Amino acid sequence: MRNYRKYEVWEIGHKLTKEIYLLTSKFPKEEIYGLTSQIRRASVSIPTNIAEGCGRLTDKEFGRFIDISIGSLNETEYLLFLSTEFNFISESEFEPIAIQMNLLRQKLIQLRKKLL
Repeated sequence: MRNYRKYEVWEIGHKLTKEIYLLTSKFPKEEIYGLTSQIRRASVSIPTNIAEGCGRLTDKEFGRFIDISIGSLNETEYLLFLSTEFNFISESEFEPIAIQMNLLRQKLIQLRKKLL
């Protein structure tokens, strides 16, 4: 059984999720059940699927959960981009997170290739 806490991708995803929670806490209150909730669920799904995949017995199964994490990362990125268009967050707030998301995406893809 794999220990998800030993994976750098999990660590990055976990940190990213915490940062996104702080960032979205500033969103308008009327978005609490809309965009705020959607972004938070998508971001939480990234490290959650890595952790769940670590509990699977085969590399193929683990890889499927890495794929889901990549999809959740893409969803998170889009929703944050959309948030900039609504002026819920600024470009200067979005950019550092976008850099982290790109790094995480690259690392998830590398891990996925190793599992093939």
